[in-house]
Amino acid sequence: MIIFFVFLILGVIFFVYKKNKSKKPKNFKLDKFKNKLQSTQTNIERIFLREEEKTFSDPNINIYIRNYDNEDNINRKSNIHRARLSKFKKSKLNGEMIFQDEEQRIYKFNNGKKVYL
Repeated sequence: MIIFFVFLILGVIFFVYKKNKSKKPKNFKLDKFKNKLQSTQTNIERIFLREEEKTFSDPNINIYIRNYDNEDNINRKSNIHRARLSKFKKSKLNGEMIFQDEEQRIYKFNNGKKVYL
């Protein structure tokens, strides 16, 4: 009877040990990848990338460059503006539609007249 209890206790200890050992991550790179995909920071970055891509693909969406924007935001917005000019030959910046002609000159319309910038 005592031998039965000893084997029973050893069996329970063995199963608890195996269960705890199986909980340890087997692939650290895979777990790191999963955690990165599920993090809120990654989701926020994805939202900004989608918004930026939408802004890039439509030249009629207004890009505001404000006085209090930091240098990185100003560079990012101006790069989007330049890319839209080269791709669509027009882009809306700070409420004004700006165009680019065949000779790569930039202009806008003011009272129906071309004003080169």
